[in-house]
Amino acid sequence: MLSGSSPSSSTEDKLFSQKHSIQIKGRLIGLDKPQIMGILNLTPDSFFARSRLDGNPDRILSKARAMIEDGADFLDLGGYSTRPGAAEVSVEEELDRVVPAVETIRAEFPEILISIDTFRSKVAKESILAGADLINDISSGDLDDDMLPMVATLGVPYISMHMRGNPKNMQNQTNYSDILAEILYYFSEKVDLFKKLGIKDVIIDPGFGFAKSIEQNYFLLKNLRSFEVLELPLLVGISRKSMIYKNLAIQASEALNGTTALNMFALTQGANLLRVHDVKEAKETIKLFEQLYP
Repeated sequence: MLSGSSPSSSTEDKLFSQKHSIQIKGRLIGLDKPQIMGILNLTPDSFFARSRLDGNPDRILSKARAMIEDGADFLDLGGYSTRPGAAEVSVEEELDRVVPAVETIRAEFPEILISIDTFRSKVAKESILAGADLINDISSGDLDDDMLPMVATLGVPYISMHMRGNPKNMQNQTNYSDILAEILYYFSEKVDLFKKLGIKDVIIDPGFGFAKSIEQNYFLLKNLRSFEVLELPLLVGISRKSMIYKNLAIQASEALNGTTALNMFALTQGANLLRVHDVKEAKETIKLFEQLYP
């Protein structure tokens, strides 16, 4: 069942109605204007085949360099595929994939902001010590009890995503009585917990594709403005996902046009960060958006 409605977003003066920033290692990073997070998949089984990278340092650097040159503000590195039904990966294997990549990118690009896509506290901690800047956790601490205390201790920004269950069973948990109200309540409780623990810099991700049907994904996208009540920056990650390619009866490799269309809509609804496979096209989307809404 879908219910609820979003505040009016028809007037241009509301597009940047909330001012946001996060602090990263003494740097104040403004998020008032849209930012781009480029996806670096260090896995052999990501749903989008062309995004997969092996552990070859030259390939990793080449991909990172291309994304930075195309306009990425962040690079999001992940060593555990979280697509529906993804295979289990040991902590050691995830560490072996992620930590050397962080070290390689940090040495070559000292200024780029590096995010680590993991729900494991050990991977998060070792990646931060290796030079990463923030943690992107699909489970918001629900899959590892040590994650949130560790983030608080390290004093790094934290991306909190909504999901039910885990990557293996999440698509069996899409039964909501009021999906918008339930997710907002989920985040309100999480934000209270973050404050109590001392986690100061938080970004919210509604979790498109994680324990949501295609219809529910579009409902949340249409109602993005509702998340403004949390008064936190908003990340939207819809790049080439099944909500696009299944709806269009195409493959993920053909879903760039659909991704661009929905990213533009997300920007008009208050998205602060776009997490994407295709940085150049996202940068062009933001440039045109800012031309419309300077």
